[in-house]
Amino acid sequence: MLARAVLQMAFGIGWGHPPESNASLIGWTVFLWLIYLRLVTITLVTEVFPEELRVTMRGMLRSARIRVDKIESTRTVTFDPKEWGGYGMRSNARGRAYIARGKQAVELTITGGQVVLIGSQKTTDLENAVRSVRGR
Repeated sequence: MLARAVLQMAFGIGWGHPPESNASLIGWTVFLWLIYLRLVTITLVTEVFPEELRVTMRGMLRSARIRVDKIESTRTVTFDPKEWGGYGMRSNARGRAYIARGKQAVELTITGGQVVLIGSQKTTDLENAVRSVRGR
């Protein structure tokens, strides 16, 4: 949209028939940049407590809780985000995924065979923390 706005306002190359107004192009450009800036500030935070894991998408006011006593096993995995439908808080037939970026995660197997995938840049630390609270 920024390129379209520059082309139209600086070089007179309109967009559409009839061309979009300059005010409309500026409005859409500002709107889309605000959404982009909002999305790039979202972070995935995983907190490990003695009774539960809390996974929060800070910036979106979304969180999930996983009871420690329901966790059967943990392992570090490399995954393809496309298998889970992209980044964010996702669900599919296999289970749930909490992914912000990258391809590294800790995979938790929950009672009943469901899988919870938690993306992390520090998979070893997260896996060790989960194992330590499970051992109590």
